[in-house]
Amino acid sequence: MEVGFLGLGIMGKAMSMNLLKNGFKVTVWNRTLSKCNELVEFGASIGETPAQVVKKCRLTIAMLSDPAAALSVVFDKDGVLEQIGSGKGYIDMSTVDPETSSKISQAITSTGGAFLEAPVSGSKQPAETGQLVILAAGDKGLYEESIPAFDVLGKKSFFLGQVGNGAKMKLVVNMIMGSMMNAFSEGLVLSERSGLNPHDLLDVLDLGAIANPMFRGKGPAMLKSNHSPAFPLKHQQKDMRLALALGDENAVSMPVAAAANEVLLSASTRIDPMYRTVMEISFCELSFPSGLASHRRMLFWSRLTWIDIDAHSCQFRKANSFKKARSMGLGDLDFSAVYEILKMTKD
Repeated sequence: MEVGFLGLGIMGKAMSMNLLKNGFKVTVWNRTLSKCNELVEFGASIGETPAQVVKKCRLTIAMLSDPAAALSVVFDKDGVLEQIGSGKGYIDMSTVDPETSSKISQAITSTGGAFLEAPVSGSKQPAETGQLVILAAGDKGLYEESIPAFDVLGKKSFFLGQVGNGAKMKLVVNMIMGSMMNAFSEGLVLSERSGLNPHDLLDVLDLGAIANPMFRGKGPAMLKSNHSPAFPLKHQQKDMRLALALGDENAVSMPVAAAANEVLLSASTRIDPMYRTVMEISFCELSFPSGLASHRRMLFWSRLTWIDIDAHSCQFRKANSFKKARSMGLGDLDFSAVYEILKMTKD
């Protein structure tokens, strides 16, 4: 089976690699085309535009960062709509709101093409190991045709009915996950501040009723200030915002999710810039060692206002996530970085 794949971020790259390793012919596209090169080494072909990919492939999968990106790939010049039509299927696996999914569905089906939304539950590691949970909705025939690909990408796929249900399910799942991460982070900070060993807390949680893979996988890394982006903070906050909007539409009070969103938003606006600032400072140390002190003070003032940042900058600079990001250029932090915001809070 030949499959097109649009979007080679953290998730898309891992997913398209799994398809290649399992015998699928894959034609890939990314807005930054150089990101396609590694996949070409494993046998992928490159499409220079989304339209070119759709023209070549019967099935095209998209895994994009947000609703704006999902709409752009479909409706912009050289987009999906220019080549989709009868006999072709489009599967959007991005996390978007139900309205965006419905808009894309209407456009695709108006040309005679088939549409399936299929967002996933899972982040980088499940994507790499083919252990995602796929939440599909839309054209049942396209779903059944896509099962061989879904079986490679995930451990389980669900067909949830009409378009919009997949998006809703994904937002509910990510709302719960974001709220859990906030509670988990608060618990780690509380254990430290009250004199407990947070590593003991991880062991206790893992043996109790709320043991789960997220705590098990994220906890040890968080205690080392390692926030390499398996699921970027900005995407978790985006999903939480969309889930709260879904709650408003359905008259559901969500005070816990709203409070969690405030922490995520704070982390997005404070921790991510701090992370970039620390990396810029490190660059200045290499390039302008004699002028470092004044540059550092200026960066802290202009980007972050006055907060107690020195300890955190040292912590980040020793972390594996910082070292990796520095080698790659400026990057994003994982959503587990909400822990850093809570550690910075003082009475």
